[in-house]
Amino acid sequence: MDKLDRNELLSLERYAELRAEFRDRMLKHKRHRRVSVGPHLHLYFEDRLTIQYQVQEMLRIEKIFEASAIKVELDTYNPLIPDGCNLKATAMLEYQSVDTRRQQLALLRGIEDLVWAQVNGFERIHAIANEDLQRSNAEKTSAVHFMRFEFAADMVNALRSGADLTFGCNHESYLYTAEVEAAVRAALLADFD
Repeated sequence: MDKLDRNELLSLERYAELRAEFRDRMLKHKRHRRVSVGPHLHLYFEDRLTIQYQVQEMLRIEKIFEASAIKVELDTYNPLIPDGCNLKATAMLEYQSVDTRRQQLALLRGIEDLVWAQVNGFERIHAIANEDLQRSNAEKTSAVHFMRFEFAADMVNALRSGADLTFGCNHESYLYTAEVEAAVRAALLADFD
């Protein structure tokens, strides 16, 4: 997948005009780009369109219009666009209660290194997490992690031929798996083009 270029972004004025339409399009698009691994770990799979939306929103919120500042945003978010042989996700540990979240983030230290994907008939692929910076420390893990899952060509071919895809987590305090629904699997397959 090609990275975003500044020339593909809408001006602040044009984005303001089209924002509601873009947001509706994004919500429909994202509907099939989420996998919940258990009740609290959610993988939101990024692609070129989700990242364009994120960048446009950042430019709008921060009122960024200078070329150098736009480049900073693109340099920050472009690495989250899949490269054709991987899936990239924002992983979120979501809890309703602040106290519960605090307790669970302490309990789940290291979870980011124990999330995996598996194509039926192949070995598990463990996530490569947080390549930009460390998000865990000795006391707790972060509620947000950025993950990359690298797939071999034969795995991608198997997925294209209908093989099942599963995500899971092997943390001793969070042992869950999730079979990927057909619509989500189809959406994620586009990331390998």
